[in-house]
Amino acid sequence: MRVFLLSCFIFIATGCSTTYSNKDITGSTFPSVLGESLEQEQVNLPEDFKGKLTLLLVGYKQDSQFDIDRWLIGLDMTETLVDVYEIPTIQGLFPRMFSTMINNGMRKGIPKELWKGVVTVYEDGERVQEYTGNETPNNTRVILLDKSGKVIYFYDRGFSVAALNELRSFLDSNN
Repeated sequence: MRVFLLSCFIFIATGCSTTYSNKDITGSTFPSVLGESLEQEQVNLPEDFKGKLTLLLVGYKQDSQFDIDRWLIGLDMTETLVDVYEIPTIQGLFPRMFSTMINNGMRKGIPKELWKGVVTVYEDGERVQEYTGNETPNNTRVILLDKSGKVIYFYDRGFSVAALNELRSFLDSNN
């Protein structure tokens, strides 16, 4: 019986993970997906961000937080003015079953005043990962949306000062 239960657990934990080839999504419209902020508010991406430039820092694994933090520090140090949202995006049935526990863990490590800017995507997580690709899952997917939800800047190779400067250039030319 234990072997059967262990086999079921391993299947659920790993059977729902699919690898998608990375792709450049620049010029496409971000797919309509539903997420929930750490304030427990429903967020429709990209619809709720229309009318303003919005930067999404999409992470697929807990280890992507290191890359996200480097982007956030770089944006802060360069006084880059843009609405920024962290989008933890998790695919599979197993994480959805434990979404409350995962979100509570994130709340413990993030100051309450920042909870609105962290929007977790569970149910549509696979759609987002298929859209951008999820090879090199530790790298943040840096996605700048224009006022209509179209991707005008995309980068997925890990933080670099050159990429930050390129993003800032896109922001300057689209304000």
